[in-house]
Amino acid sequence: MEEEILATLKILMIGESGVGKSSLLLRFTDGTFDSEIGSTIGVDFKVKTMKCDGNSVKLAIWDTAGQERFRTLTPSYYRGAQGVILVYDVTRRETFVKLENWLNELETYSTKHGIVKMLVGNKIDKQNHEVDRNEGLRFARKHAMLFIEASAKTCDGVECAFEEVVEKIIQTPGLWEAEGHNKGVKLSDSASNQDGACSGYCSML
Repeated sequence: MEEEILATLKILMIGESGVGKSSLLLRFTDGTFDSEIGSTIGVDFKVKTMKCDGNSVKLAIWDTAGQERFRTLTPSYYRGAQGVILVYDVTRRETFVKLENWLNELETYSTKHGIVKMLVGNKIDKQNHEVDRNEGLRFARKHAMLFIEASAKTCDGVECAFEEVVEKIIQTPGLWEAEGHNKGVKLSDSASNQDGACSGYCSML
């Protein structure tokens, strides 16, 4: 018998073109890395099921193009999302500087109050970092976001980034119970760490 799904969560990935959003998504959903992966055209979409505190949760993860020519997709892309993963490249300062623009867009189009935000500094496997970890952490704290550094290439921090977002959403019933999934689920008291340390609350299926 197929296991009952507690909730289906919509999670977005946003950030400038070339920061590695698609690579992070591919690593998380398929466990692979493609150094030749091209820029996303429009919107990509993947589904993955996770266990959270004994409950099965289905993730619908939307990966959007960072290029300006695809901005007409924006309103429908943000609609109904419970979580967002905001990605920058630690070796390209301009992708960090433009985070404010992405947050403004999120604020404009998001339809969920209290949407869970995770900031990910990607490509930490590379040399010549232009944004250090403390700077990313300060920005995340300023904007009430979770934070982690990651590498889609080496897998460092990737699962943790998604797990922390899902954990925080599940611990915020108002984000998902309105969808008709309130089944009296019992959740543990584990709390998310703002600096992105995984608690083990969620696991892959």
